[in-house]
Amino acid sequence: MNPADIHTIIATLRDEYKNWQTPAVTIVAHCNGSPFKVLISCIISLRTKDEVTARASARLFAQAATPEAMVKLTVEEISQLIYPAGFYRTKAAQIALLSQQLVDDYHGIVPDDIDELLRFKGVGRKTANLVMTLGFGKPGICVDTHVHRICNRLGYVVTKNPDDTEKALRKQLPAEYWIEINDLLVAFGQNHCHPVSPRCSTCKVAQWCNRVGVTVSR
Repeated sequence: MNPADIHTIIATLRDEYKNWQTPAVTIVAHCNGSPFKVLISCIISLRTKDEVTARASARLFAQAATPEAMVKLTVEEISQLIYPAGFYRTKAAQIALLSQQLVDDYHGIVPDDIDELLRFKGVGRKTANLVMTLGFGKPGICVDTHVHRICNRLGYVVTKNPDDTEKALRKQLPAEYWIEINDLLVAFGQNHCHPVSPRCSTCKVAQWCNRVGVTVSR
């Protein structure tokens, strides 16, 4: 694709986004979600379906919506509240440890700095960027499997992993799209541009897509 086409693609996806299910972590952020809630819901969401993430996050935050409240719960209690999220026991332990660190070292305040966020166990660049963008409204590019796959499928970048995709996007994606690119491409990937057999025949951005790696489509 021609890099200049990104403006038309984003505009098209914005319009299509109205017809798609909003990603669970975005819903948390928009529903009076604090940076802490965004951080925790993002941890819960890893390798977990959106509908499970939404319900698990709601149950957990009904009991503990702040680090101070979270540290009063046991790991087993957190596990029960976020079940059946994938790897729920491991995530419960991470949530408990992270909350304790926030209370002990950050006065219960989630830091608005990527490097600081990366110091927490279980927090990678995807999660850190999502907290920056959705939790604080600060510039960042959250790259998950959907963003990585679709940007390469379009031919907008040529990269081997999400970290490389983030670096490439930071160089060429206009800053005005940094915060929303994750929301748009996650929804696009979940609802239309699937990993296997994407719906190319009805895709509104197909004319600008190089379909890199697509061997079967609908």
